[in-house]
Amino acid sequence: MATLLSQADVTVAGSEAFAAWASGDLAQEQQVRDCEHQADQIRRQLAVELRQAFSTPVDQEDLFTLSERLDAVLNGVKNVAREAEGVALAPDAPIAGMAAEIAAGVRHLRSAVEHLTTGKDVATQEADEAMACERRMEKIYRTAMQALLALEDLREVTARSELYRRTLDIGERITRVADRVWYAVVKET
Repeated sequence: MATLLSQADVTVAGSEAFAAWASGDLAQEQQVRDCEHQADQIRRQLAVELRQAFSTPVDQEDLFTLSERLDAVLNGVKNVAREAEGVALAPDAPIAGMAAEIAAGVRHLRSAVEHLTTGKDVATQEADEAMACERRMEKIYRTAMQALLALEDLREVTARSELYRRTLDIGERITRVADRVWYAVVKET
């Protein structure tokens, strides 16, 4: 459980660096990459620990799946930052707004994971809060896509719409982690 919490901590750090990057601190992209690599190492460590463990406080399959899904969140964050760099497009207000929701959602996920063994009601409440962040992201996304209709530069419209969609996808990944928290709680009760 401690290793999964460590991975969640690094995922929080990476998502917060992503939010800072999206708000204009472009140097934070390197921190996002560093966190993603660190989380990969922790995930491998968790896999080794799960193979060696006789029993765990939470079902081994749930721990593995939570780790895998947290990894997908951080991979998504890294990929959006790298793609923006690749198309030479700085993040804008909609990406910054969605990135702030990603960081908030990941903080809720971290709390949900922490409470899987100590307070199942807290774990599910935190999972619900993480899902609420994704719903707020959807509103930002729809507004941003409508605003793109006013732009005439097709290159920018295409690149921004792809970045918006990829950023929204991270919210969907957050919801998948939250769903697994709920499943783990339901299984244990």
